[in-house]
Amino acid sequence: MTARLAHFEISGPDDQALARFYNSVLGWPTDPKRPGCTLVHPDSGPDAAILEAAAEKIALGAAVAELDSAVARVTELGGQVLMPPTDNGWVTRALVADPCGKPLSLIQDQPSRGC
Repeated sequence: MTARLAHFEISGPDDQALARFYNSVLGWPTDPKRPGCTLVHPDSGPDAAILEAAAEKIALGAAVAELDSAVARVTELGGQVLMPPTDNGWVTRALVADPCGKPLSLIQDQPSRGC
């Protein structure tokens, strides 16, 4: 199974300015959740989060069928595990870096719950 893009995060020191920017330029609806965290809900594609952080970055999140296997492959292929698989109450995810140091969230894909 090919992993699907499931989420992305945009981080920077002024999260409110970033939220206004993406809302105004791209029309993405925003949903402030707490200071430093705004959810973004584009009409198409995955949801996102805009986060307050010192480092400016964009991180992708991919849903994978077998999270533990995907995390094991990261180090085999020259990447680094920054956070092991962790259940945050919403999803189980790991944070890794590719061989160039770019962050990637690996998210345990969940079967559709249907109606």
